[in-house]
Amino acid sequence: GLGCCYSITKGPENATVLAGSEARFNCTVSAGWKVIIWLSKGSPVLTVTSSQGSLETTERFTSQNYTTGDQFTSELIIHNTQMSDSGRVECSIQQPSDNNFAFLSVQVNGSLLIKNSTLTVKENQTIEIVCEALGWAPAPDIAWMRNDSLVDKSSYVTLQSPGSHGLHNALSTLTLTPRDTEVLTCLADIEALPSPQNATVTLIFDNS
Repeated sequence: GLGCCYSITKGPENATVLAGSEARFNCTVSAGWKVIIWLSKGSPVLTVTSSQGSLETTERFTSQNYTTGDQFTSELIIHNTQMSDSGRVECSIQQPSDNNFAFLSVQVNGSLLIKNSTLTVKENQTIEIVCEALGWAPAPDIAWMRNDSLVDKSSYVTLQSPGSHGLHNALSTLTLTPRDTEVLTCLADIEALPSPQNATVTLIFDNS
């Protein structure tokens, strides 16, 4: 019979990427395979056959193929990812298989803003600094730094609110009484970012 004994030896792995970037998934099959069908959220997006190679029908879903020994790997590349691409990505060889799917999470890096870039404060003056994160998905984790030290969570309050198009906003208010000129940094982080986005304000201490 046709392909009695081939299988998926290594299925795709979960990926978290920023919207607009590429997502890549690998599916490795053993010798004797005939067809690999890639599905995104249940819909077929690309087919690879052992006789004809990759059959691409849309520019957003392309593939690269690799052969190592008697194993074949199909790499699905999803271009210009959108939040709507989040969900299950599946590699089917039209045979029962258990390790054939992974999940894609597409995150959105929004904006981060502290309205003033410098502020002058007087002795014994308590001030509030507001940091605004707009258009994120998921809502970012917010942290603050004074000069190079993390600020204790008890010094600031962060409120999250829904934005438009399924995005999230966050408003973080830091309360402090400066004793000296210092730099405050607001940090916003989501899993897909290699390092947190930041916004800074310089507090100028006026002791005249």
